[in-house]
Amino acid sequence: MRVLVTGGGGYIGCHTVRALQNAGHHPIVLDNLVHGHRDLVEQVLQVPLVVVQLGDRQQLQAILAQQHVEAVLHFAAYTTVGESVMDPASYYRNNLGDTMVLLEAVVREAQRRHRPPMPLVFSSTCATYGHPERMPISEDCPQQPISPYGRSKWMVEMLIRDWATAYGLPAVILRYFNAAGADPTGDLGEDHTPETHLIPRVLHTIGGKCPGPLTIYGDDYPTPDGTCLRDYIHVTDLAHAHVLGLEALCRQTPGQRQDALTYNLGTGRGHSVREVIAAAEAVTGCSLPVSVAPRRPGDPPVLVAATDKATRELGWAARYSQLTTMVRHAWAWHQHRHGCQVA
Repeated sequence: MRVLVTGGGGYIGCHTVRALQNAGHHPIVLDNLVHGHRDLVEQVLQVPLVVVQLGDRQQLQAILAQQHVEAVLHFAAYTTVGESVMDPASYYRNNLGDTMVLLEAVVREAQRRHRPPMPLVFSSTCATYGHPERMPISEDCPQQPISPYGRSKWMVEMLIRDWATAYGLPAVILRYFNAAGADPTGDLGEDHTPETHLIPRVLHTIGGKCPGPLTIYGDDYPTPDGTCLRDYIHVTDLAHAHVLGLEALCRQTPGQRQDALTYNLGTGRGHSVREVIAAAEAVTGCSLPVSVAPRRPGDPPVLVAATDKATRELGWAARYSQLTTMVRHAWAWHQHRHGCQVA
């Protein structure tokens, strides 16, 4: 199957391109390269890359037709919560506005071909839940996003549901918890500028890429060690879930109108900030100096996924569920990419 992967030059997108290749599909990456990496797409994955803004209607329509696209995996988005608070306009324009262009293009292409719309798998987030009412978080937990980033993703979910009802769009919505780790081969991984995620920040500090000490934001939460608990999910497991989601859509009756299928992706277990630091120290053999700052506004004490629905309906389960495994794979990647070494 020829699969258009929007944002396929980014962290999760690249890993999903590899998962598609391993499953026998033929991915085509569309990326504006604002955050994506040309070298990973062209040199490591060696798949076609189209450099264009997703919201370019004319070019997008031509790509769907000329590349004979049969399905879409949609990752293209801005993803930093703090940045979304400072510049909400860019988040709504990029995440929401460009996705509407994509959905309209998919329907137009279906009309041109005189067939139902092609399947779409959407990269969503647990940020749509905001401060959840219960833990672990199941898919029917009320969605009350508290940032422009979370709201933009929630609004896209609503668009997709409306497109499914009105136009018969086959769709899967995957709500990630904390993506972590890197491909076990060490040639794909996380590379953001600036880096805001905990595990790479810890490893960059240990490896000398970032100055220490590492700041812990709040150590007085109602958790066993006072720091926030998060559900870390290996990026390779996330990628595998997208392939399973796509295959589930392909099993549906063509033209069948039903609501989008929605799944949480996590391990069902939370790890604290201090546990992440301890895992990194164990993997690298290096101690990490830390300092403690006040809590950041809006950080819930605990975010953990209920994942039984994805297991039951997709046959998905996390294969790399151990925190030390995720950190070890991430460390191998950062050594390869950035030359990180302990002193």
